[in-house]
This record gives sequence, C-alpha cells and structure tokens, in this order.
Amino acid sequence: MASVKLTGVKKIYDNNVVAVHDFDLEIKDKEFVVFVGPSGCGKSTTLRMVAGLEDISEGTVEIDGVVVNDLQPKDRDIAMVFQNYALYPHMTVYDNIAFSLRLKKVPEDEVYTRVTNAAEILGITEYLLRKPRALSGGQRQRVAIGRAMVRNAKVFLMDEPLSNLDAKLRNQMRAEIILLRQRLDTTFIYVTHDQTEAMTLGDRIVIMQAGHIEQVGTPTEVFERPANIFVAEFIGAPKMNMMKTTLTRTQSGYEVSPCGARIPVTGDKGQELLAKNIQTQQITLGVRPEHIVLRREPAPDAISCTLEVKEMMGSELHLHVVTQDGSHLIARIPTLGLSASERASLVNGAQLYLGFEGQVMHFFGEDSRNLLYGDLGNRSK
Repeated sequence: MASVKLTGVKKIYDNNVVAVHDFDLEIKDKEFVVFVGPSGCGKSTTLRMVAGLEDISEGTVEIDGVVVNDLQPKDRDIAMVFQNYALYPHMTVYDNIAFSLRLKKVPEDEVYTRVTNAAEILGITEYLLRKPRALSGGQRQRVAIGRAMVRNAKVFLMDEPLSNLDAKLRNQMRAEIILLRQRLDTTFIYVTHDQTEAMTLGDRIVIMQAGHIEQVGTPTEVFERPANIFVAEFIGAPKMNMMKTTLTRTQSGYEVSPCGARIPVTGDKGQELLAKNIQTQQITLGVRPEHIVLRREPAPDAISCTLEVKEMMGSELHLHVVTQDGSHLIARIPTLGLSASERASLVNGAQLYLGFEGQVMHFFGEDSRNLLYGDLGNRSK
C-alpha cells in the first residue's frame, strides 16, 4: 500500500493556459480521496499527472515516498479505471482482465487465479467468455475495475467511472465501489463531478474550481462548514440559499435581517462570531433548503414570500419562492409533517412564511466570499 503526496504541482499547457495551480495535498495510505468540481476545474488533469499520463509542469508527485515525475505510468505501480471503460472489443472479458498480467509475463496459473478471484468479487464470473459488446454499461465498468484489481497496485485511480451509467446503475455501482474498497483496503483517488458520489465515497473530499483547491475536508466538514460561497453552493442539493443582508452586533449577541425578517444568531455560530469579535457589516447569509421550515402565520422572524413552483419529490416538497425584496429561495419541506389541507394550500401564487433557526446559518464576507469565522486553512478568494 502507499501514500501519495503532491507538492506545488502545476500544469501549464503550450498556450500558457494554467490548468492546475500549485496543488498541495497529502493522501494517506489506504485513504479514499475524491477530487470533485465542475467540468474544466482541473481534477482529471491532476489525476492524470499522478498516473503519468500528463507531464507535470512544476512541482513533484510522490508515491510511497518516491518522486515519480520522470517514471513511466507502467513503473508507478498504479491502476487506473477510465470513464469510457477502454476495453479491447475483440477480446473476451477474461482476456481483457488478464491483459496487463500477460504483458508482465505473469505465469498463466497465477493469471487464472487473479482473474477468477476478481470476477467472483465483482459478480462477473458468468461473463468471462463474452465480448464487451455483449455486456451492459454496468457490466463493462465491472470488467474495467477487474482489470485494475488484478494488478495489485499500490494506488487505485478512478476517473469519473460512473458518469456513463444511468441513475439506477450509478447508485448500484456506488455501493459496489464502497464494498470493493473495503475488500481491497488500498489507496484510492477518485475523480467525479457528482457531489453525491463525493459525499458517499470519500474519506476526504478535495473541492476544486479553476485549477485551485477550494477546500479539503471530510464530507461532514465540507457540508457543515463550507470554506466559501463556491463550496457552500456546490455541496448540497438543491444548492444553499444565499441572501444579501446585514449582520448586526447587538448587546446580547448578533442578529441578521434577511428579506425583511429579523432573526437572532444562536448556538455555536453566535459564539464563534463573538470569539472572532466580528462587527456589524454587510454579509452574504447562507441557509440550506432543508433547514427552512414553513410557518403557519407571519412573525418578525419569518420571511414573507410567494410560491412560484412546487416540485413533488416523494418524501419531500421543493418549494421555489420569491420574497418581497425579489430574492429567490428554495425550501425542502418533508411531506410527512404536512396535513392534507396544508398540502392542498401549496399552490402557485400562495402566500407563505418561511423561517430558520440561528444555528443553521452560514455567514460569508461580502467582499472575500469566505466564511466569516475562519476558512479552515483553505485558499482565500
């Protein structure tokens, strides 16, 4: 098994376009780390530099303490699973999985043992004599994973392996990758643009934008304590609501006044603001849709709004509303807690009152766009 360390890694293309900026990250032995971000953020480029498929413009990549910048991919002791499976169409499943072992002149009896063991783990034993064209997308992806498994590599690299699958298969394969990780107990670096994959798979998540690391943390950390507005809006579905407002320091603590309401800041958030000696200022207030509740009548701490769109999601409703000052918000309301009459009243144009507690709020500087009470050591924007 192996650790992976990237120090000052940068990728500059011939036209002086910088795809990855000063990437610093240390991945521990047997850790599952996910690179996530929008298309073009540099996550796949960074993975390919670790794999040796892209040249490193600046900085170093170490695998198990050895600098691998000048090593060929075959000499880095890594195994990679690609987005498009990259299977040989003229070979059987067995021969596809065995291909890299035969290149290394592994004895055929050992090839057989490794291939059949991998096939059993992945549930593709019955397909070993088929060609890839006779397989579904999920089965092809299992073959691609099996081909990586038999190499017994120090590090597994996966580049958006589930993006070509439909939603049902993605959910199934996500669970299988979790089980596979438990069985292999090796180091994984996984690239995806899907935040659900990142949150469910990763020990730690590396959130990227425009070639920069925006935040590194556990799924809980990046969800509950996003370092800046980009992370706050990227992690979570629907995305976090953002409101321009004033954070006012009072004699007893703090309060905010979004969309005409006055809401005291309570709990740990208020204590953190006090500890940082934050003064009255204009801020961007963030509240996740699932933390908004329906109020039955107007109140000083409730936001008055009009329902524009209602989405029925089964166990919950997504309510798209516009406030009196023209702000657009989304609330996730569990259907279980609503009476039949309350559900019937939620029609387009209905007057609603929304509220949220002080401890669920996130405060971002209007200019810096960073978390007011600390950015957890991440890059400031």
